[in-house]
Amino acid sequence: MAKKPHETDVEFIQALAALLNENELTELQVKRDYGENDSLNVRVSKQTNVVQAAAPAAAAVAAPVAAAPAPAAAAPAASAASEDPSDHPGAVASPMVGTAYLQAEPGSPAFVSVGAQVNEGDTVLIIEAMKTMNHIPAPRSGTVKRILVADGDAVEFGAPLMIIE
Repeated sequence: MAKKPHETDVEFIQALAALLNENELTELQVKRDYGENDSLNVRVSKQTNVVQAAAPAAAAVAAPVAAAPAPAAAAPAASAASEDPSDHPGAVASPMVGTAYLQAEPGSPAFVSVGAQVNEGDTVLIIEAMKTMNHIPAPRSGTVKRILVADGDAVEFGAPLMIIE
Protein backbone atom coordinates (compact mmCIF):
# COMPACT_ATOMS: atom_id res chain seq x y z
CA MET A 1 0.00 0.00 0.00
CA ALA A 2 1.12 3.56 -0.60
CA LYS A 3 2.79 5.57 2.16
CA LYS A 4 -0.06 8.09 2.24
CA PRO A 5 -3.55 6.58 2.66
CA HIS A 6 -6.25 7.65 0.26
CA GLU A 7 -9.38 9.07 1.85
CA THR A 8 -11.65 6.72 -0.03
CA ASP A 9 -9.80 3.54 0.97
CA VAL A 10 -11.72 3.09 4.22
CA GLU A 11 -15.05 3.58 2.43
CA PHE A 12 -13.92 1.18 -0.29
CA ILE A 13 -13.02 -1.53 2.24
CA GLN A 14 -16.33 -1.04 4.06
CA ALA A 15 -18.17 -1.39 0.73
CA LEU A 16 -16.28 -4.63 0.04
CA ALA A 17 -17.26 -5.98 3.47
CA ALA A 18 -20.91 -5.10 2.78
CA LEU A 19 -20.69 -6.79 -0.64
CA LEU A 20 -19.23 -9.89 1.02
CA ASN A 21 -22.20 -10.12 3.42
CA GLU A 22 -24.90 -9.22 0.88
CA ASN A 23 -23.81 -11.91 -1.57
CA GLU A 24 -23.02 -14.56 1.08
CA LEU A 25 -19.38 -14.80 -0.01
CA THR A 26 -16.59 -16.09 2.23
CA GLU A 27 -13.71 -14.22 0.60
CA LEU A 28 -13.13 -11.30 -1.73
CA GLN A 29 -9.81 -9.94 -3.01
CA VAL A 30 -9.35 -6.72 -5.00
CA LYS A 31 -6.32 -4.75 -6.18
CA ARG A 32 -6.78 -1.05 -6.83
CA ASP A 33 -4.02 0.74 -8.82
CA TYR A 34 -3.62 4.48 -8.27
CA GLY A 35 -0.41 4.95 -10.18
CA GLU A 36 2.90 3.32 -11.04
CA ASN A 37 4.08 2.79 -7.45
CA ASP A 38 0.78 3.39 -5.68
CA SER A 39 -1.79 0.65 -5.18
CA LEU A 40 -4.08 -0.92 -2.62
CA ASN A 41 -4.45 -4.69 -2.32
CA VAL A 42 -7.40 -5.72 -0.12
CA ARG A 43 -8.54 -9.18 0.93
CA VAL A 44 -11.75 -9.38 2.95
CA SER A 45 -12.79 -12.78 4.29
CA LYS A 46 -15.11 -14.37 6.81
CA GLN A 47 -13.98 -17.30 8.87
CA THR A 48 -16.66 -19.96 8.97
CA ASN A 49 -16.61 -22.98 11.21
CA VAL A 50 -17.27 -25.99 8.99
CA VAL A 51 -18.13 -28.24 11.95
CA GLN A 52 -20.93 -25.93 13.13
CA ALA A 53 -22.33 -25.68 9.62
CA ALA A 54 -22.48 -29.47 9.31
CA ALA A 55 -24.33 -30.00 12.59
CA PRO A 56 -27.61 -28.26 11.61
CA ALA A 57 -27.63 -30.07 8.26
CA ALA A 58 -27.28 -33.43 10.01
CA ALA A 59 -30.14 -32.52 12.37
CA ALA A 60 -32.34 -31.52 9.43
CA VAL A 61 -31.67 -34.87 7.73
CA ALA A 62 -32.24 -36.84 10.93
CA ALA A 63 -35.68 -35.31 11.59
CA PRO A 64 -37.41 -36.71 8.43
CA VAL A 65 -35.74 -40.11 8.92
CA ALA A 66 -37.00 -40.29 12.51
CA ALA A 67 -40.53 -39.66 11.23
CA ALA A 68 -40.28 -42.65 8.87
CA PRO A 69 -42.24 -45.70 10.08
CA ALA A 70 -39.38 -48.20 9.52
CA PRO A 71 -36.95 -48.19 12.48
CA ALA A 72 -34.27 -49.80 10.29
CA ALA A 73 -34.05 -46.57 8.24
CA ALA A 74 -32.83 -44.63 11.29
CA ALA A 75 -29.69 -46.79 11.69
CA PRO A 76 -28.11 -45.90 8.28
CA ALA A 77 -28.81 -42.21 8.87
CA ALA A 78 -27.07 -42.35 12.25
CA SER A 79 -24.01 -44.06 10.77
CA ALA A 80 -23.90 -41.56 7.88
CA ALA A 81 -23.94 -38.68 10.35
CA SER A 82 -21.13 -40.25 12.37
CA GLU A 83 -19.04 -40.63 9.17
CA ASP A 84 -18.52 -36.89 8.83
CA PRO A 85 -14.88 -36.65 7.69
CA SER A 86 -14.17 -33.69 9.97
CA ASP A 87 -15.07 -35.86 12.99
CA HIS A 88 -12.64 -38.63 11.99
CA PRO A 89 -9.58 -38.81 14.30
CA GLY A 90 -7.26 -39.16 11.29
CA ALA A 91 -8.64 -36.13 9.44
CA VAL A 92 -6.08 -33.65 8.15
CA ALA A 93 -7.71 -30.21 8.42
CA SER A 94 -6.87 -27.23 6.25
CA PRO A 95 -4.81 -24.69 8.18
CA MET A 96 -5.93 -21.85 5.88
CA VAL A 97 -8.28 -20.65 3.17
CA GLY A 98 -6.95 -21.21 -0.34
CA THR A 99 -6.76 -23.52 -3.32
CA ALA A 100 -5.64 -27.13 -2.80
CA TYR A 101 -3.24 -28.80 -5.21
CA LEU A 102 -2.48 -32.52 -5.03
CA GLN A 103 0.69 -32.26 -7.12
CA ALA A 104 3.65 -29.89 -7.29
CA GLU A 105 2.83 -28.76 -10.83
CA PRO A 106 0.47 -29.82 -13.64
CA GLY A 107 1.52 -33.13 -15.14
CA SER A 108 3.67 -34.20 -12.22
CA PRO A 109 2.71 -37.14 -9.99
CA ALA A 110 0.48 -36.51 -6.98
CA PHE A 111 2.15 -36.14 -3.57
CA VAL A 112 0.02 -38.99 -2.20
CA SER A 113 -2.73 -41.35 -3.34
CA VAL A 114 -5.23 -43.52 -1.50
CA GLY A 115 -3.38 -46.41 0.08
CA ALA A 116 -0.02 -44.63 0.15
CA GLN A 117 2.13 -44.81 3.28
CA VAL A 118 3.20 -41.39 4.62
CA ASN A 119 5.56 -40.37 7.38
CA GLU A 120 4.94 -37.50 9.75
CA GLY A 121 6.12 -34.31 8.05
CA ASP A 122 5.83 -35.59 4.46
CA THR A 123 4.13 -33.10 2.12
CA VAL A 124 0.64 -34.43 1.32
CA LEU A 125 -0.60 -31.44 -0.73
CA ILE A 126 -0.13 -27.73 -1.35
CA ILE A 127 -2.53 -24.92 -0.52
CA GLU A 128 -2.08 -21.72 -2.47
CA ALA A 129 -3.07 -18.66 -0.47
CA MET A 130 -2.39 -15.12 -1.70
CA LYS A 131 0.02 -16.32 -4.41
CA THR A 132 2.04 -18.32 -1.87
CA MET A 133 2.40 -22.09 -2.16
CA ASN A 134 2.12 -23.63 1.32
CA HIS A 135 3.26 -27.24 1.67
CA ILE A 136 0.91 -29.11 4.03
CA PRO A 137 2.74 -31.81 5.99
CA ALA A 138 1.26 -35.08 7.25
CA PRO A 139 0.50 -34.57 10.96
CA ARG A 140 1.17 -38.27 11.66
CA SER A 141 2.57 -41.36 9.99
CA GLY A 142 0.11 -43.81 8.50
CA THR A 143 -1.85 -44.82 5.42
CA VAL A 144 -3.89 -42.40 3.31
CA LYS A 145 -7.44 -43.80 3.50
CA ARG A 146 -9.38 -41.02 1.71
CA ILE A 147 -8.56 -37.85 -0.20
CA LEU A 148 -11.47 -35.45 0.29
CA VAL A 149 -10.46 -32.67 -2.13
CA ALA A 150 -9.75 -32.60 -5.84
CA ASP A 151 -6.86 -30.83 -7.48
CA GLY A 152 -7.72 -27.12 -7.76
CA ASP A 153 -10.56 -27.16 -5.19
CA ALA A 154 -11.11 -24.11 -3.01
CA VAL A 155 -10.79 -25.01 0.69
CA GLU A 156 -11.88 -23.24 3.85
CA PHE A 157 -10.02 -23.03 7.15
CA GLY A 158 -10.62 -26.24 9.14
CA ALA A 159 -12.10 -28.18 6.20
CA PRO A 160 -11.03 -31.84 6.10
CA LEU A 161 -8.54 -32.51 3.29
CA MET A 162 -7.78 -36.21 3.73
CA ILE A 163 -7.91 -39.09 6.19
CA ILE A 164 -4.66 -40.68 7.40
CA GLU A 165 -4.91 -43.73 9.67
